[in-house]
Amino acid sequence: MKKLMIAALMMVGTSAAFAGDSDALKAILKTNSYADAEQLIKQNLNTLANSAEKAKAYNHLVDLAMKVYSDQQAIEQTNMTNKQLGLKKDPQPYDTTAMYNSAVQAIKAGLECYKYDQQPNEKGKVKPKFDGNIARLWGARTNLVNGGQIAAQKGNAKKVLEYWGTFLDTESEPMFASMDRKSESEYIGQVALFGARYAYQEKQMDLCEKYCDIAMKSPAEAKDALNLKLYSMKSNLATKADSLAYVDKLKALYAQDQTNEVILDNLNGMYQGLKMDKEQLELLDAAIAANPKGFVAYADKGMYYIAKNDADKAVKCLMEAEKIQPENVVVLTYLGACLNVKASNLQDPNGRKVVYTEALKYLDKAKELDPNKAQANWGYNRYQACYGLYGAKDPKTIAAEQESH
Repeated sequence: MKKLMIAALMMVGTSAAFAGDSDALKAILKTNSYADAEQLIKQNLNTLANSAEKAKAYNHLVDLAMKVYSDQQAIEQTNMTNKQLGLKKDPQPYDTTAMYNSAVQAIKAGLECYKYDQQPNEKGKVKPKFDGNIARLWGARTNLVNGGQIAAQKGNAKKVLEYWGTFLDTESEPMFASMDRKSESEYIGQVALFGARYAYQEKQMDLCEKYCDIAMKSPAEAKDALNLKLYSMKSNLATKADSLAYVDKLKALYAQDQTNEVILDNLNGMYQGLKMDKEQLELLDAAIAANPKGFVAYADKGMYYIAKNDADKAVKCLMEAEKIQPENVVVLTYLGACLNVKASNLQDPNGRKVVYTEALKYLDKAKELDPNKAQANWGYNRYQACYGLYGAKDPKTIAAEQESH
């Protein structure tokens, strides 16, 4: 009896080990359209026997999508070849939307196939069967960059985000870890920055920030990407709690790169807007201590003291900023304005004359650098300096008054 039981158990084990595809998988594999196969997988995923069956089901989806993609791409390539060879053949019509939609479908199905294909079998071993998907899906993924460009030319922002988004979202997928990214590194930053702009346009701020992070890895796009990221982060501030949360994000960014004056300036601006004087001064003092030649920290500290009506301290900070950027028209203008205030507070006529002379020196330079007042309106401040130095009836003062308007 014992031998019979053992034999029976062996037969059960053998039948399980060599069982064919489940009925659910057979039904999926019989489908000829992506939509039908996808629907059946959604309905029967939990009834498929194991990870191997799930991988096989999703691989069928990949095959179906790639057939549509490859058929359309073949027509496109034939048309291009005929044109390059100068052959007088009418181009065959093909569906670019179907081609790129199928590329997206194939990649998404491929990722699911890869996920299940990498899971251990009944013996605890990982034996992937569909590694061939990696190379063919990599080519389709790269081609989505072209798909995004075509969608952009058509003004279809939704498709731009779908195509470029799929390309960018799969940038760090383990399935593509073995692929050579050297050529991709030359343009992925640009694609990410454009993708971020489209995401911002479509009010998808999380995507915008995500794609900005990718673009910031590229030196050529890093500055613009950071500015867009900060602008995006700031765009939805409605409450004080939102503003404080934004401050925390800025602090985290600044902690990663304390040499970045763009982040410093934004964090300073938030502290100023929230009237967090203590935190604002601590930030600027720490920045100056870390980098005594940091223009933004001195300029922002000067503006802090202007807001506090402390002309003396503002002048000291702005003079340091002017030493670092001697042709910054905004600093020159504010420095002249603060010196005017300082002069007007002096009782000694000779002392006032000395300070007004100094103020006029900076304001004259601002006028020379920016005669049309495009960067800063130095006109009224310069008139004040001339009035204090020469008097109301002096020709220089009269000319300065005319320029102040």
